[in-house]
Amino acid sequence: MNKPLVAVIGTGGTISSVVDDSLDVLNYPDISRKMDSAEAIARIQETERFAQYVTLPFRAVGSSAILPSDWIELAQLIMRTAQERPEIRGFVILHGTATIEETGYFLNLVLKTDKPVVLVGAQRPASAVSSDVNMNVLAAVRTAIDEQAIGKGVLIVLNDEIHSARDATKTSTYRLQTFRSHDFGLLGHVDGDRIEFYRSPVRKHTLESPFDISEISVLPRVDIVYSYAGADATAVDAFVAAGAKGIVSAGLAPGIPAPLERKALERAAASGVLVVQCSRAGSGRVARRQYLCDQGMLGSDNLNPQKARILLALALTKTNDPDKIQAFFEML
Repeated sequence: MNKPLVAVIGTGGTISSVVDDSLDVLNYPDISRKMDSAEAIARIQETERFAQYVTLPFRAVGSSAILPSDWIELAQLIMRTAQERPEIRGFVILHGTATIEETGYFLNLVLKTDKPVVLVGAQRPASAVSSDVNMNVLAAVRTAIDEQAIGKGVLIVLNDEIHSARDATKTSTYRLQTFRSHDFGLLGHVDGDRIEFYRSPVRKHTLESPFDISEISVLPRVDIVYSYAGADATAVDAFVAAGAKGIVSAGLAPGIPAPLERKALERAAASGVLVVQCSRAGSGRVARRQYLCDQGMLGSDNLNPQKARILLALALTKTNDPDKIQAFFEML
């Protein structure tokens, strides 16, 4: 019986890191060697019990070095491979945890396929004692070939948990249970006997998303300004001067910037910069209240600032109309 075929793409990160000291779970980001996808998957022979795999070359860097241009290239690689190799059951992307949620959400919005696309990371390098790499990769492979994963959008799998890329966020620097989907919870579990899903995403994604990677070659500049007690206009004015087409305000909960920062955002919006009001709280919805409507600003719904930035950048490739962009935030 032929095993299903999985495409494995390596982008670097802790999951692909090796150092000489098996007790190094702290200094490795600065000194480790990054394995490519072929070497990384070959170390985990147990994957062959579940699937055949083909490895696709990409770059191997720490995820703090991932750029929007990398997102575009990665999405193009996935779509090109899906079209050229229809026999591929799903995709597994080895990725650093620092920005895995951003890469995942971008892919969730631009890929035009219902094939499972699973991003997987690790909190301890592959060379470490009690590394979580092997089990996480096995869980990702098993999820990618499971029929229940078809049509659920881009997924993030770590620590035997399956999350929607839209909802998942990293919540701890070192702990294995770092990923959480705050408002609505995870989608399912990877257990020893089977994959079990308990809910499905309801926001539009992949095939139903209005964005298509075939139509995107570059993203406009969108920056995030972080609110704190006493924040002034400095950051906002600097972003506008740098050419930002959009600014996401990570405001004080429930979505309110400091007074001087607020005035700067009003000036930015009046100059044509699209401003999305978000919250630094990390969960909860920011509605487009009357003040935001009057200023031509937007509410982020329940997206965190880094994901609101991605959606705003994509939206700006289609329109500058605040009402139309707000509709994207309420459907995606």
